[in-house]
Amino acid sequence: MLSIYQILQLLLSVLFYIIMIQAIASWLIAFNVINMRNDFVRQFLYALDRITAPLYRPIRRVMPDFGGLDFSPMVVILIIIILQRILLPNLFLPLITGQSA
Repeated sequence: MLSIYQILQLLLSVLFYIIMIQAIASWLIAFNVINMRNDFVRQFLYALDRITAPLYRPIRRVMPDFGGLDFSPMVVILIIIILQRILLPNLFLPLITGQSA
């Protein structure tokens, strides 16, 4: 059970960093620090978008429109933090230690 817990924690951490990289890259594009005409940059951002779009889509359907601001990455990050720090430890710790909740 400990290995499943560790794998889930690792996957959530990787997803957190992917979202952060995508957010920083979008800011750099908005301020013309990164050039979108570069093929590598375009493919890298396309790959990040393909990874995160399935996570953002349901949240974007529920959240109201805030004009040009997209708060769905922040909501996904909050969900990841809640999963990592509250739900997963409370689910797996009793199974690992043999105690009942």
